[in-house]
Amino acid sequence: MTVRRRRECRRCGFRFTTYERPEWETLQVKKRDGSIEPFERAKLRAGVERATEKRPVSDATITELVDEVADTLRERETRIVSSTLVGDAVSERLRDVDGVAYIRFVSVYRAFSDPEEFLRELDAVLDRELDDAPDPPDTE
Repeated sequence: MTVRRRRECRRCGFRFTTYERPEWETLQVKKRDGSIEPFERAKLRAGVERATEKRPVSDATITELVDEVADTLRERETRIVSSTLVGDAVSERLRDVDGVAYIRFVSVYRAFSDPEEFLRELDAVLDRELDDAPDPPDTE
């Protein structure tokens, strides 16, 4: 987005055109309500810490997850990313880290409004864990 402005020198009266373009040094997040705010790594970390509270997830794992999400967002061509994109990036990684933390995070992030949504997501996590479980040894 570029803004074109016609200006005039107050001393000599010379008229000229300027072209202005917003430039952000940091990543910006577009919220669901349309507002835009700076990306805050601490805010992202706080959300992940809330989801992993009292779970066997190390501080180093949380730091790595936050770093990965921030790096992924910065690699995009645009400086403005949607909050949905941020939430999706976090939930993808949390799913691999801890199933309970993942459910906690998505239940808030997706704002589950009825128990059916919660149950569907929980079933998906349980199905995935069963698929990833090693096969029992043959007893024959």
